[in-house]
Amino acid sequence: MRTSTMITAMNITITPMTDFTANTALLRLMTWLSPAFPVGAFSYSHGIERAVHDGLIRDKDTLHTWLIDLLQHGSVWNDAVLFAAGWHDAREGGDCQSIATLGEAMAGSKERHMETMLQGSAFLQAIAHWAADQSGTTSEMPYPVAVAIAAAGNGVALQPGLAAFLHAVLSNLIQGAVRLVPLGQSHGVALIAALEQPILAVAQRAAASSPDDLGSAAVLSDIMAMQHETQYSRVFRS
Repeated sequence: MRTSTMITAMNITITPMTDFTANTALLRLMTWLSPAFPVGAFSYSHGIERAVHDGLIRDKDTLHTWLIDLLQHGSVWNDAVLFAAGWHDAREGGDCQSIATLGEAMAGSKERHMETMLQGSAFLQAIAHWAADQSGTTSEMPYPVAVAIAAAGNGVALQPGLAAFLHAVLSNLIQGAVRLVPLGQSHGVALIAALEQPILAVAQRAAASSPDDLGSAAVLSDIMAMQHETQYSRVFRS
């Protein structure tokens, strides 16, 4: 797999405010993970569009099971581990290049690679409004690593940052499924509520993880992502 030239953690350190507080860090994190933040997350279904097409996801319960598997045993878990590794490396003054390269290699299909790399690129461009120095940098990095580096540079604690990131990822997938299944908005809200405790549990587990904990058992999700590449009619890019 092609390995992109990576941006270094030091080059996307955010300029702290003189009256920097925990509330400032929280506000920035909320902004960066807002659905309105221009990373293009709404364009990707993470293979869910194909799963709906094949009848594997057909209602609220089957979607809940699918998301739990991604969160605890699949690609979302891997993203949480990559986030934690990137956060630790950035806090220790590392350049995060090895973590970013590993994160790119973990993409199991062409569309998964596009999803994580293009969102990471869009995120890095959008945080230029807060960045101290963007000179001499590239704009390619897996999405979870890019967010982790920004969080670490803004005094966002690891576990809350992880929880917020996981919530944003799953919320986006739920909103996509609401349109695809289709489900009512009330079902989407119910799913977000039901995922609250699993998200917190995985954030706690991932905060104590290392790259040795990377690994996915959600094989069907990976197959759906691959089959989506050749699906005749598509709404989403993945």
